[in-house]
Amino acid sequence: MSERKSAVVLGGSLAGLLAARALVSTGARVTVVERDVLPSGPEPRKGLPQARHVHQLWSGGARALEELLPGAVARLRAAGVRRVPMTTGMVALSPYGWYRRWAESAYLLPAGRDLLDWVIRELVLADGDIELLDGSEAVGLTGTADAVTGVRVLVRGEERALTADLVVDATGRASRATAWLTALGLPAPERREVDSGLVYASRLFQAPPGAGEDFPAVNIEPDVRGSGTSRGGVLMPVEEGRWMVTLFGTAQDELPRASADFAPYALTRLRHPLIGELLAHATPLTDVTLTRTTANRRCHYERMPRWPDHFAVLGDALCALNPVYGHGMSVAAKSALALREVVTRRGGLGTPGLSRRIQKAAARETTAAWDLATGSDVFYPDATTGPTLRDRLLSPYLARLLHTATGNGRVARRVTDVTSLQRPAETLLTPSMLLAAAIGPLKPPLTEPPLTENERKAAGLV
Repeated sequence: MSERKSAVVLGGSLAGLLAARALVSTGARVTVVERDVLPSGPEPRKGLPQARHVHQLWSGGARALEELLPGAVARLRAAGVRRVPMTTGMVALSPYGWYRRWAESAYLLPAGRDLLDWVIRELVLADGDIELLDGSEAVGLTGTADAVTGVRVLVRGEERALTADLVVDATGRASRATAWLTALGLPAPERREVDSGLVYASRLFQAPPGAGEDFPAVNIEPDVRGSGTSRGGVLMPVEEGRWMVTLFGTAQDELPRASADFAPYALTRLRHPLIGELLAHATPLTDVTLTRTTANRRCHYERMPRWPDHFAVLGDALCALNPVYGHGMSVAAKSALALREVVTRRGGLGTPGLSRRIQKAAARETTAAWDLATGSDVFYPDATTGPTLRDRLLSPYLARLLHTATGNGRVARRVTDVTSLQRPAETLLTPSMLLAAAIGPLKPPLTEPPLTENERKAAGLV
């Protein structure tokens, strides 16, 4: 009998856990190496400071999660995670006016990141073929430029060498994969960064009684290319009848740092006061959390002329996205599913050339979210990278399409399908979409937020 294959996954956050699940389902034994000591419940941890901001799993990512972990969505729902139908459950002000609440074509699962990670961690680590080494840190790869043989790990101060048929780096934005590869004699990868200069300020609230369960998400978008407004905000109903609220803008927008300034800022500085009006009747539960780590950064490892066998990079270590679009977790789930499919179809772990195929598959899964994020962020006034010719050519058409979506349900659903990563971006370039954009909205613009009378009463607005 052939010896059972083994893998090491670096990083015990969502991308790493789902990669471990993908690999163990191919028959491998998996060791997950995580620098933090992971909590036993839905609690904060040092290596995930972004957990204090709005998080959501789009339906494209939720479907991938369910394929990897059957029953995971039901477990999340049982833990209190809501299912928000899109666009039925969203009140959104676009640069082109209020969107109507059309019939569902996609959905999102909004949750506190601590809860979501805990549920998935419990499901993944219940598998006896997955070993967790938390409180441990990877310090370098072993092997050569042709083939990685394992990884050196500091486990409670002592260095150990873990051999593996595949090492997966899912250590996030702090990844040292490029340095490790150059230490083996490989060139640095092509790298692109688009930093819009956005800053986030977030706070958790207890919703008014009756407004926590089925209350819609609220999104006040900026209007960078129109009025020049960079400020926006999202109110996301999460578990236990709470609202997670994230405000964002550039450094010049002077986001609120003090708790007393948060609701007034939402009331007076956004394009519409709705979020501020809602917060007037909510109870603050936390102070303000501020973050500036919002740049889009992509390493094109798939383009390297040489790539070692037995090594792959996934998640934010490969492509980190501006969190305002909520795509990071969904891309991680879709990439893990692609990992499983490549390993299963291409001969299993240890097959020559397998890791390059994994890298190319992971790159394909990041492209749609990367294009969506950077296609918007390059137009911010403080963006470190300006729009390309392609961005400038597509921008007028996409603006026309989004304007059409305010009054055309079919177009709105197709846009949402792409945003939720359950349809490819090419969906928006079909002849029927081109014709619809040329015709424009079929209904007149809304003059106020599309809240129902019951929602207004529950939120204390009447």
